[in-house]
Amino acid sequence: MKILALLLALSLLVFIHELGHYLFARLFKTRVEKFYLFFNPYFSILRAKKIGGKWQLSWFSKKAPESFEENKENTEWGIGWVPLGGYCSIAGMIDENTTSADKLSSEPQAWEYRSKPAWQRLLIVLGGVIMNFVGAIVIFSMMLFYWGEETLPLQNATLGYDYTEVALKNGFQNGDIILAVNAKPVKDMTEVVEKLLLDQSHDCTIKRGFETIKLDLPKDFAKQMIAAEVKQFATPRFPFVVGQFALGSIAEKNGMKVEDSIVSINGVSTPAFSDFVAEIAKHKSKSVSIGYYRNGEEKTSTFTLDDNGKIGAVAKNPYLMFKTEKIEYGFFESIPAGISQGVSSLVNYVKQFKFVFSKEGASSLGGFGTIGNLFPETWNWQVFWNMTAFLSIILAFMNILPIPALDGGHVMFTLWEMITGKKPGDKFLERAQIVGMVLLFALLIYANGNDLVRWLSGKF
Repeated sequence: MKILALLLALSLLVFIHELGHYLFARLFKTRVEKFYLFFNPYFSILRAKKIGGKWQLSWFSKKAPESFEENKENTEWGIGWVPLGGYCSIAGMIDENTTSADKLSSEPQAWEYRSKPAWQRLLIVLGGVIMNFVGAIVIFSMMLFYWGEETLPLQNATLGYDYTEVALKNGFQNGDIILAVNAKPVKDMTEVVEKLLLDQSHDCTIKRGFETIKLDLPKDFAKQMIAAEVKQFATPRFPFVVGQFALGSIAEKNGMKVEDSIVSINGVSTPAFSDFVAEIAKHKSKSVSIGYYRNGEEKTSTFTLDDNGKIGAVAKNPYLMFKTEKIEYGFFESIPAGISQGVSSLVNYVKQFKFVFSKEGASSLGGFGTIGNLFPETWNWQVFWNMTAFLSIILAFMNILPIPALDGGHVMFTLWEMITGKKPGDKFLERAQIVGMVLLFALLIYANGNDLVRWLSGKF
């Protein structure tokens, strides 16, 4: 399911990105030779071209039909067989599809990219980035319109939070509720993470039991979190209220019912679900006495666990037990809210990017496996669209970096031309493109190599 979600998200984002290049190219009457979803080395699953007002299709072909080759004015649309990207081949442009200046005709043609004014070429190059950012805003806006925005205020998680191991080593305790960071009140855990990890704030005001204490984190706290490859800084502690039973549940067979609230194991208090999970793991294949409340009355149920140490009960969704805050958006209200969320996501990602240049950040880089692992194991449309919008922001930012072979490299050279009046030569652009592609392939190998190491070490 994770692989399916990743492929679907990346396919959609690549299509949107390349469509941006295509639309701006056609706007300025620049010929687009090919538009492909997925790469097509050796053969294509589908080739399609409009010739004489009619669409002609070619399935599973190694070469384009002669009629396609004869009609060069129209775009060849296609689907490749390697589902890792796609491309938009623009006539007269040295890019990943045309890395050799020798492949270009000797004299620039009016319909070629290289014949267009610099400002038009700049917009053609920026088209993909613009479409990815706009696409993210559209997704965020439609999500807010359909689902609204629901948050859990920190203090409404009455049992506090369970913290990751790195946080516990630096002074947090399970059950703590963060009230403020750098003396400024915080509303929810998302805001806490932004301030502690992205803004690298260090001073926390915490409610611990009936006390309010100050916690000063070390300056390298964010790097510690990155090095540990932590997925979640903290999760809300919630009572173990039975939501449903698994088939053949030993707890159900011994009289427990949905809505029972489990509070102890063999007399050991388990106020939160996480406490129950930690305690039950100590009693595999042993007899246990489960204490729980039903309609305000305390009860017990005694039975012997199997080798897995499971009772066959599923906890009720904690967000049904806590008082959350939800904002509903009308269609027109969702648009500015979506823009705000898109800008905020971009700003936060840019803040994260600085860690790439640290030892901890470089070692935490990941490839397709890491990205795929961001999706849940079961299908969830809300999570899917949220991740797709976030990946669209990442794709836009990464593509605008001033590296040859990326859109940002073309932007850099075009801006140089606009400022100095001197256009880089085709041979120079060819060499720059090759250098950029070598760098990108090296980064791709390194990132996916990290994924392989994680997989071999059991971290996936």
